[in-house]
This record gives sequence, structure tokens and C-alpha cells, in this order.
Amino acid sequence: MIIEIDFESEIPIYEQLRRSIIEGIASGDLKPGESLPSVRQMAQDIGINLHTVNKSYNILRSEGYLNIDRRSGAVVNENYPKDSEKFNKKLAGELNYLLAETYLRNIKLEDILKLCSDIYGKYNLSGSEIKGKVRRR
Repeated sequence: MIIEIDFESEIPIYEQLRRSIIEGIASGDLKPGESLPSVRQMAQDIGINLHTVNKSYNILRSEGYLNIDRRSGAVVNENYPKDSEKFNKKLAGELNYLLAETYLRNIKLEDILKLCSDIYGKYNLSGSEIKGKVRRR
């Protein structure tokens, strides 16, 4: 799996890591039951503080994407989180902002729907077998 961290981004590093792991799970790069690198190893590989990795892992655990055990470390959950009212509110809020911005930029609805369909469609494909890659920007 490739983890991309943009150190110049306004998105906090822990959130970038969280998103990369969720995308890795959705794409199939990370399989249910697969172990992630230890907090220390991930921090070293990316070049970030281990508390940042720990924060990402703990958020992913609380959201239901990871199981964390002292003996086995962070492992991709066998059962992914289900649809919920809380998530739907979050989704609506994010989409509302993004769609307002696309409207102001005069982007056509058809183009937005195609982009959404293309992105969603890539998660229906099986993931590549690239493991252990880290990309820094």
C-alpha cells in the first residue's frame, strides 16, 4: 500500500494517514485481518512523530476500521463499519461544502456525477499488491 503524506497540506498529518488507510482498505490494498506496521515502524517509515500515528490508529479503531491488540498490534477489522445516521450527517455536510464550491466554480452536475462514479468505481476493483511503500511530498 502506498501512503501519501503532504507535509505542506492544510489537512493534518494524522488525518492524511487515516484517509490513506481507509482508501487502502476500500481499494483492497489492505485486506481484512492484515496487520499494519507498528506505530513506531509506521512513524519511522513516513518520518513523523509516533504519537501522530498512534492518534490515527486510535481514531480508525474507534470508527471500526481497525482492531488494536497489544500482542498483534493494529489489524484491519474483519467487519467494516455500517451505514449510520452520524456518518450520513457527516457525508451530507462534506458534500454540501464541496458542491457549493463546485457550483460557484460553474462545474456542471454531469461532470461531478461522472467524477463521483469514477472514484466510487475504483473501489469495486481488486487492489494491487503493492505493500510497504511510502510517498512523501
